[in-house]
Amino acid sequence: MNERFTVGLIVTNRHGVLNRIAGLYGKRGYNIDSLAVGETEDPNISRMTIVSTGDRYISTQVVRQLNKLYDVKLAVLLEEGDSVSVEHLLIKIKTNGDGNGAITSLLNDYGGKILEFGNHFIVADLTGEPKKIQEFIKKCVPLGIIELCRSGALALSTGTSNILSIKDFSDNKS
Repeated sequence: MNERFTVGLIVTNRHGVLNRIAGLYGKRGYNIDSLAVGETEDPNISRMTIVSTGDRYISTQVVRQLNKLYDVKLAVLLEEGDSVSVEHLLIKIKTNGDGNGAITSLLNDYGGKILEFGNHFIVADLTGEPKKIQEFIKKCVPLGIIELCRSGALALSTGTSNILSIKDFSDNKS
């Protein structure tokens, strides 16, 4: 049965790494549903979070293949019960002349905040679990979404296993 799965990676921070990782997915016919990458506390090392869809065999194979790539220091499967995942959303919503009570109420319900008021729009910010973000977007459709930008998932292990620490890979060991 196909389900979403999340892979966390520690990689060398240099050109071509993302291309090789995306190529591995593409060659095997897997889709990347969500991708987030950024520098760690060591600028030579980046952390990636990739969300894909597939069965258990596919998720295991993806992690195995990623761990064979030269610039991948470590790739682990972040299990749903042993990790936390959030996304970030910026959204521009239409306002009409009747005020913005519905938008403000919705933002309050979901823990969002207004970043900017325009003449005919509001720019808002929301961080939360991917399901929460998707639910919020659906509720905004009738209000009139002008534009939105959604980050890839960010995920961390909450248990004692599958911890992606850079200590073993960093030149800045402390």
